[in-house]
Amino acid sequence: MKKQRVSAAVFALAGLAFLLQFSNIARAQDDADDQSQDPPTRVGRLNYLQGSVSFRPAGEDDWVDAVPNRPLVTGDDLWADQDSRAEVHVGSAAIRLGSMTGITFLNLDDNTAQIRLAQGSLIVRVRHVDDDDTYEIDTPNLAFSLLQPGEYRVDVSQDGSQTIATVWHGRGRVTGGGFTYSVIAGQSATFAGSDHLDYDLEQVPAQDDFDNWAFDRDAREDEADSANYVSREMTGYEDLDDSGTWSYVPGYGECWQPAMVAVGWAPYRFGHWIWVGPWGWTWVENEPWGFAPFHYGRWAYVNSGWFWVPGPAVVRPVWAPALVAFVGGGPGFHFAVGVGVGWFPLAPGEVYLPAYHVSRAYVNNVNITNTSVTVTRVTNVYNTVVVNRSTTVNNITYVNQHVTNGVTVVSHDAFVNARPAAQNMMRVDAREIASAPVSHVVAAEPVRASVIGAGRPVSAKPPAAIISRPVVAVRTPPPPPPSIEQRQAQAGGHLNQQALVRPAGSTQPAQMNPGRQNQQGFRPFSQPGNGNAQVKVQPNAQPRTYEAQGNPEPQATPEERNVQPQENGNAQPANQGFRPSQQQPETQATHPLVRPAPPVQQRSPEEEQQQAQKFNQWQQQKPSPAPQSKPQSQPKQESRPEPPKKH
Repeated sequence: MKKQRVSAAVFALAGLAFLLQFSNIARAQDDADDQSQDPPTRVGRLNYLQGSVSFRPAGEDDWVDAVPNRPLVTGDDLWADQDSRAEVHVGSAAIRLGSMTGITFLNLDDNTAQIRLAQGSLIVRVRHVDDDDTYEIDTPNLAFSLLQPGEYRVDVSQDGSQTIATVWHGRGRVTGGGFTYSVIAGQSATFAGSDHLDYDLEQVPAQDDFDNWAFDRDAREDEADSANYVSREMTGYEDLDDSGTWSYVPGYGECWQPAMVAVGWAPYRFGHWIWVGPWGWTWVENEPWGFAPFHYGRWAYVNSGWFWVPGPAVVRPVWAPALVAFVGGGPGFHFAVGVGVGWFPLAPGEVYLPAYHVSRAYVNNVNITNTSVTVTRVTNVYNTVVVNRSTTVNNITYVNQHVTNGVTVVSHDAFVNARPAAQNMMRVDAREIASAPVSHVVAAEPVRASVIGAGRPVSAKPPAAIISRPVVAVRTPPPPPPSIEQRQAQAGGHLNQQALVRPAGSTQPAQMNPGRQNQQGFRPFSQPGNGNAQVKVQPNAQPRTYEAQGNPEPQATPEERNVQPQENGNAQPANQGFRPSQQQPETQATHPLVRPAPPVQQRSPEEEQQQAQKFNQWQQQKPSPAPQSKPQSQPKQESRPEPPKKH
């Protein structure tokens, strides 16, 4: 009898252990399938600057020189000083800053580009707008939503009391002072005041130097040959034409090769590492063209030269911080010459494993949109390395690890302090590199210099009044992120380790839309922690103001949207139209320098009549079209000519 009781107890304990193990595996499986915490699949890129342009990373106090090719994310600030200009790309959209202009990316993710314009002039060219896309420019007295592809300009006066919204092509909606106003192609609308907006409607004024510069940049992009090989939604494609050539490489297809590079050049060598949340360690390349080839696709060494292989043509490939594998960067390892971190570019078909917290579906997407690889191959590598908790991947042969001069190694100190890699290379024996453990992670904790990057401290920054100036918004953006010191304190000094993927249990390949998948293998201007008393935050404010008010979300009409599937004429294969969907949970928190737009009211008959009068007046002021018979004999119009139609 006693023996039977002991057997029953052992059986019960074994059953309990099995249930606990099953529960842990199921919980890990749920974590691996949770896409709500995936990072955005696109970022901004600072691709052009002229004069004095300053930058402040999200969550930090310091203003530094803006560095081209630095990824721009939610919370980042830009300031173009006197007689200065800057250009930022988010996919195919171009955002251009004029003199004395300050912006903040209040929110930047897969479907939202929300910009705080505290002062100055902003010109935005939007090539494509999907039904779930939001382009919103928030100023001190209104929020301006861009509803259609087109060219737009927003000017905010020095004291913030006046906003001018100009539309060359497209359609926008202004929300402020309790009302909404439509601004259509050919209109320039001036809004003054705050709680109540005084509204004037005029013809588009004559072009100034800023307009001409922006239109010239647009025309240059329209003619980009690289759009024939990659999607225009691949941030950074527009600078490839000037610095390299496209050619067909057997086994890889159409590839791009840089025309002139430094002696000893290799991918991911002439630049530096920075820390960008939530991705972590991110590469910044020095060359003017050095964005797309280092965040999309793969690199191949062919006939003694490096070629960039962009991968399958999809609507929007997933952006990655750096498509590399690390050598000897694990804990406790050091080369014969000392502790260092090495890396090499991934070759076509090799699986990229993110070193930041992502879902299983994200791992699929970031690979199949950037190289020809099967989902089965991705799953096998994922299960071997991530599920089985192996930090090293030495059972995989990496082609570029064995290319002469293909691996770059720097000291740990140079790595975390954003120092130029080419000037700080460690000389490591090739045999030692070949035998060093390969990993998808690097055991290096970020410090303040990792976030600030290579920019030098500057005196040119926005005046204090602009730094603390609140804006009106339709959508409530997320709160500003904390500083790197605060994040490290919250993580107990292990921020890099905290971000790593650590699920347990086997996983199955994520099911994707078979009709759209390639199956062939293939802070804002605010002080940190600021509880600004000037900001009017409604209690329990919802992310969308109209939801907080109990009003239905305004829907754009088909005429307002009027979106064509492909704007650039670069036809994409029907089975390669994959565009990952980002389902981020809407935060309930508010931003310290954003106040929700007042509830939209219904206009009185007198106000409706006033609106009609303004519109009719604007129509009467439109210049008559020139006769078609003798266009050369017509007098020159004084009003600003429209830029060429974009198709």
